[in-house]
Amino acid sequence: MNNPSFALVLALTIPFAVWIYILTVFKRRKLEFYYFLLGSIGTFLFAFALLKGIMTEILTTMTCFLTGLLGNALGIFKAYTTHSILFVENADGPISLYVDFECGGVIEILVFISLIFFFAVYNLKEKICISLVGIVWIIAANIIRLFSICLIINQFGNESYYVAHTIVGRLIFYALSIILYFYVFTRAQIRRQRVGEFGYDSETGK
Repeated sequence: MNNPSFALVLALTIPFAVWIYILTVFKRRKLEFYYFLLGSIGTFLFAFALLKGIMTEILTTMTCFLTGLLGNALGIFKAYTTHSILFVENADGPISLYVDFECGGVIEILVFISLIFFFAVYNLKEKICISLVGIVWIIAANIIRLFSICLIINQFGNESYYVAHTIVGRLIFYALSIILYFYVFTRAQIRRQRVGEFGYDSETGK
């Protein structure tokens, strides 16, 4: 696996210390929006710099393997997990799809976790649980997206690749992502907000 180099870790030490200091300033001054914004962006950037290589290798392999299970079961396509390739048979001849960094969901997972851990609505235990659920959801969304792309190519041939990958696949993934974000962020914020004497209780929903 591609572990972060010592030089990279050393290079990030000073920016990380500055980031932590600014966060403490925002926290003391109760600048919640700026605390959330800087905290989320900083967490994503540092995590991405340190974990990109490791996460890409794990997620692309896992996504390829799990997607391949569906394809093999239905006889639509085969997965070659070692090389992260999906081999799709169709009337025009076979086509190979490489499951790369974009397909692994690294960015989407890191963005989600970064936002969750600075989202004030949840406590720490809730943040950990929701992060795990979100990771599973994003991986599943990627699997559904890839399966849909392969299915379309299998049924309509190689010429459908662009539409399947660029339009249909992305629409499916974005739709599933919107559902996740709605329930985790928007719905939770509405349910737990309080205005004057009126509000929503986090336990009863009243």
